[in-house]
Amino acid sequence: MRKYLCVSVATAAIAMVAHGQAADMPPNANAGECYARVLVPDTISVQSEQVVDREASYELKLVPATYETVTEERLVKEASTIYKMVPAVYETVTETIIVEPEREESVVVPAQYETYTEQVLVREAYTTWKKGDGLYGRDRENVSANDTIALATGELLCRVEVPAEYETVTKTRLVSAERTEVQIIPAVTKTVTKEVVVEPARVEEEIVPAVYETVTRQQLVTEAFEERIEIPATYKSVEKRVVTNAGGLEWRQVLCETNATSGTISSIQAALTNAGYQVPADGQFGPATLQAMEAFQRANGLPIGYLTMSTVDALGLSLS
Repeated sequence: MRKYLCVSVATAAIAMVAHGQAADMPPNANAGECYARVLVPDTISVQSEQVVDREASYELKLVPATYETVTEERLVKEASTIYKMVPAVYETVTETIIVEPEREESVVVPAQYETYTEQVLVREAYTTWKKGDGLYGRDRENVSANDTIALATGELLCRVEVPAEYETVTKTRLVSAERTEVQIIPAVTKTVTKEVVVEPARVEEEIVPAVYETVTRQQLVTEAFEERIEIPATYKSVEKRVVTNAGGLEWRQVLCETNATSGTISSIQAALTNAGYQVPADGQFGPATLQAMEAFQRANGLPIGYLTMSTVDALGLSLS
């Protein structure tokens, strides 16, 4: 298999002329590796420095006098004695008194009767002949002239029984005879309400306490004076960007058409997409892939413009 050593000669020549350098070659290059002179950006560190924002000073402050509130009790009226009449205490008592005592009284209980009805026979039952209304089973109008069974007179008598007749009679009979009973007439009472003395009227001695009033006043505690207040200086943080390592043109190993396949380019495109730089993984290193690569290099402080191995490493890819 044939191995290649690729170098971006035109770019290297222009860069060397611009920097006054001799046309040298990449150091320690192996067969199958590609190199290009790339512009390595300066390494810049951000340093914080404290600077005076405001100088120290002082001011005079008038401290006012302080007072305290003093509370005092002042006699308004001396204690005295008064006499108070306490009226009698009554209670209402309810009593039941007898107006008429209990007594016995004879009472005549009249006789008691009851009314009842009774059936009385007026006429006994008997039998008699009764004229009938017609014959059952024979129609006289349809009987022929030669029918010997036909009746000659056309009359009909029936023997019937006339039932007995009764009459309802109302009668009265004695249930209980007249008698005399002794009844107890209860006593007649009435309720009487009266007032009864529970506590008699009396005179009480009452001590009226002295009357005081609370008086408040302001009492000086400290005199007013001037106070010197020191105002310290204030500082603020200022960030400075310091170049810790100057950049320049350097030979760096890169990927090119000689040592990179479309599969390698697809892996790099997928890694750029995962890093947040959307690009289609078509295996073609076109303008969209170039723009995504340069944006990734700027964001990570990498040499810009070529697909360097440091860019591949920063994308987390291993091409061995």
